[in-house]
Amino acid sequence: MKRGTVLQPLSREHHTALTLAKACERAAQSRDESLVAKTCQRVIRAFSAELEPHFQVEEQSLLPLLRSAETQSLVQRTMADHQQLRALLDDLRRNDSEALGGFGKGLSAHVRFEERELFPVIENLL
Repeated sequence: MKRGTVLQPLSREHHTALTLAKACERAAQSRDESLVAKTCQRVIRAFSAELEPHFQVEEQSLLPLLRSAETQSLVQRTMADHQQLRALLDDLRRNDSEALGGFGKGLSAHVRFEERELFPVIENLL
């Protein structure tokens, strides 16, 4: 989907996040302990370098635009998704394959939600 210039950088980051999510799911399904450990470390690095800053931009710049009662469910879902993904980091530090698979599925679902539901509403406000 074509995005306005304000959301284009975030949409590009979503593409990168989907690639990471797929790698998480593949590694978790493999049951290869070495691959799980490497992928968990990759996620931890990506989280601090890419995902957390991305979440901060959304939380501090985009979500405040959604003030109406009709859009509060979008804000709540976005914040809940961000918190859920943050909460999995401790398990990823222990190379937990179940947490890795859950992180991958959660990240993928979150990106698709933002691209299909959240961003179209925000674009109408910009």
